[in-house]
Amino acid sequence: MSWPVTELDAVARMRVLAAALPGAFITEAVLDAPFDRVWAVAADLENELPRLLRTVRSVRIIRDDGEDQVADITGHFGLRDSFDVVLRSGWCVMQSGRVVGGMAAVAEGSGTRFAFLGALRVPGTRTLGPVLRRAGRPLGRGMHARLRERVAEG
Repeated sequence: MSWPVTELDAVARMRVLAAALPGAFITEAVLDAPFDRVWAVAADLENELPRLLRTVRSVRIIRDDGEDQVADITGHFGLRDSFDVVLRSGWCVMQSGRVVGGMAAVAEGSGTRFAFLGALRVPGTRTLGPVLRRAGRPLGRGMHARLRERVAEG
């Protein structure tokens, strides 16, 4: 017997990850720019992530083994955490013991579909899921808006 096989693009995989993480939110937008330009900005974690995500003050890559990295990320409220990062073309997942973040992008027509995911790993996340998802969506929409601006700046 043969099982059906399907391929999921990076944004579809990010949707699956969001569905699997309690309390995760995911936002998507189509940007009017080619994939290469969008991903060049999004994947520049040290320089661009603090500009794109208002909760992040700084990112410092402390180990870079190609696709596998470790980053120290500091927030504006003094929180600092070490994140395991998987970064490849069109896909980035960053996770610490308390937070999971992700970005995915795929070419769509002449533009790029971009997804942003966020989730907390704290007690009560499953119960607070609907509240966390509602609270996270504006964060994601703001990131999409700033990404559009950064890509347009070139």
